[in-house]
Amino acid sequence: MSELKTQLETDMRTALKARDKVTLGTLRMVLTAVKNEEVAGKTPRELDDAAVVKVLVKQAKQRREAAEAFRAGGREESADAELAEEAVIKRYLPTELTEAEVAQLVREAIEAGGFAGPKDMGKVMKAIGPKTAGRADGKMVAGIVKAELGG
Repeated sequence: MSELKTQLETDMRTALKARDKVTLGTLRMVLTAVKNEEVAGKTPRELDDAAVVKVLVKQAKQRREAAEAFRAGGREESADAELAEEAVIKRYLPTELTEAEVAQLVREAIEAGGFAGPKDMGKVMKAIGPKTAGRADGKMVAGIVKAELGG
């Protein structure tokens, strides 16, 4: 079992004992998403920490998008609840990269791979993918890559 999944389960039990409804509810949803991912596909499998992080990133993004939708609809209380859940999820994610750090990684990847021009955008994204996975928003990374390649 992955260490991250074990940590999530332990923290869920702690939240249950402490009667922390937000943390408890969020961790239950996250663990359900992890279990769903484990049984998705033809054969059940145990997720490693990297796969659990992917699930956490997806869950955090869903909360952020839901909060934006609630704000647009004038439902501040629901938006705040979604953002509170996102904050709980972010505790388990690696620290996020700043735009400057991502730009530096992109420049290094372009230099190392000898990439040039917009046609190489996919190659650059593939090269830096493992370094930014779960640590930077994909849209931001793509925008920086495009700017660095002169696209």
